[in-house]
Order: sequence, then structure tokens, then C-alpha cells
Amino acid sequence: MKNRDSGNGIGSVSEVGLGCWQIGGADWGDVSESEAMAIMNAAVESGVTFFDTADVYGLGRSEELVGRFVKQTGAHITVATKFGRFPNPGWPANFELTAIQSHTESSLLRLGTERITLTQLHCVPTEVLRRGDVFDHLRTLQQRGLIERFGASVESMEEALICLEQPGLASLQIIFNVLRQKPITSLFDRARSKGVSLIVRLPLASGLLAGKFTKETTFPAQDHRNYNRDGAAFNVGETFAGLPFERALEIVEKIRALVPNGLSMAEMALRWCLDFDAVTTIIPGAKSSQMAASNSAASTLPPLSQDVHAALKQLYDSEIHQLIRGPN
Repeated sequence: MKNRDSGNGIGSVSEVGLGCWQIGGADWGDVSESEAMAIMNAAVESGVTFFDTADVYGLGRSEELVGRFVKQTGAHITVATKFGRFPNPGWPANFELTAIQSHTESSLLRLGTERITLTQLHCVPTEVLRRGDVFDHLRTLQQRGLIERFGASVESMEEALICLEQPGLASLQIIFNVLRQKPITSLFDRARSKGVSLIVRLPLASGLLAGKFTKETTFPAQDHRNYNRDGAAFNVGETFAGLPFERALEIVEKIRALVPNGLSMAEMALRWCLDFDAVTTIIPGAKSSQMAASNSAASTLPPLSQDVHAALKQLYDSEIHQLIRGPN
């Protein structure tokens, strides 16, 4: 596993991290505590040193399990969490200093630490980012010793660029994958120039880019790939990268034809993200220890050829980008 360091951002971390949304036991179907521990252990054994979670994942369950794992194993992990979407007190009160501090203190208890290494705004409304006082609140938490660094998880490049204007911003978490290529031209140079770490979520587009789904594939009722397929619960871009599922399956078959010999589609998709040096770390989720280990192995693969990159860009430009729904 290779490490990357973006300078003024989140420091040196493994270029493949672990997204911990799924171990909250909600939104991705059931994940038992023993399965969650096995997933985290497999990731660490594969060289992962960066975990990303949030207070709302399983209403605290993900943070609790991450905190327990780190305490029990003594693993040296940079743990990032997020706040802003917890149901109590809810929007807009979630963005006031009192609520932010309360949510942060609750996360500290669940994670079992005295200070959060990286806390991130969790896809909050654009107008909140533009107003800017939420960033002042984060600086107050820094002064009070509750957090070390702060960043933002955003849904669009407009939001990312707004956040980049904030002094002290350490990271931006973005949707970026073969199906969502806009950050290459809209964000990468600006983030690199400011030394801001880019954390890539959904590098496999909710599993689409593993290439194993068909029109007959079904998902549990509590899985967002079932109930949020068209954005009924939250930003549609968080599910299958915002593409209509059936149409996305057709695109996946065109991508399959571009996979180099010796690679799986998932390996190609993860390697594609890592080929951009503006990316600090990618955070694929995993619902099994085997998947966690397999995802981590992308760090050991050689870069894709320029021909593959050119073909994937051409496919994005000609067929994919117009299918994307939701902010991007």
C-alpha cells in the first residue's frame, strides 16, 4: 500500500482507505458487528490507514464500531468523521455552534478519543456553505481543542469551489469515478494549488463499476440502492453516481470492453481514480473482508495506459455526462 500526502491537508494516509457507511448497518443492508470488525481488520492488514465515517451512519453505530476496533487493536488509523445530517435537532439548527459542538462531543464519546483528527461538514446545503459562519464554528472547535482539522463533504463542484475559499480547509470529499469525471477539469488544479486533500467517495459508483449487477439484481428494502435509486431520500448522486440504473447497466457493458487484460472491472475503476495525483485517498466501502482486501490491492497495480484513459474520457463525454442527475 502506498501513502499520499497533499501538503497542508490531512497528512500522509494510505491511498486506499475504507468507507464505513455500510458498517452502520443501515442504508446498505445488514452488516453484523463481527462482519464489521472483520472488514476493518482486513483493511488494516492490507495497509489501510484511513477510515471515513459519520455520526449519522446507523445513528452512531459506525462511529462506535470504528472506535471499538481502534481501541481493541491499537491500529494506527487516521479516523475522519462527519456531521450535519443527524436528525436531532435537524436542519437548520444543526449548523449552529451549540449543535455542532454537541454533535462533535457525541462523536468523541463514540470514537473513544479526546480530539477528532478530521471532522467534515456532511453534504450541507449550498447556502450554508456560501454564508460561511459554519466554518467559523469549526475554527472555534479547533480553538477549544475538540478537533484538529476540518473539511467538507460536498455534492457538487460549485460547493467544492465555495469551500476552497475558506482559510484552514484541510480536505474536500467528493464523488469521483469513471461515471463522474467533472472534478478533473473543475477542481483538481485548484485543490492541488491550495494543498487541500481530496477524498474520493463512491469510486465504484455504489458497486456499479464492479460489473456484477444485472437488470435482475435486487437490493434489500433498507439498502439505498433500492429506496434512493431516483433520489427519493437524499441526493440521487449518492446512488449509482446519479445515473438511472437500467441505463447505467448499458454503460457498464461499454466500460467492460475497455478493461485491460488481467484486471477486473473493479480493479480498473479503482486504479483509474488513483492515476490522478490530485487525489489523496479513495474510500471504497466493503461488505466483506475479502472485498476490503481486494479494494486495497488497487494501490499495487500499475497505472492504466493513456489509451484506456482516453477511451474512458471519450465515453464520458459522448454518453455518460448527460445522464447524470442531481448536483455534480
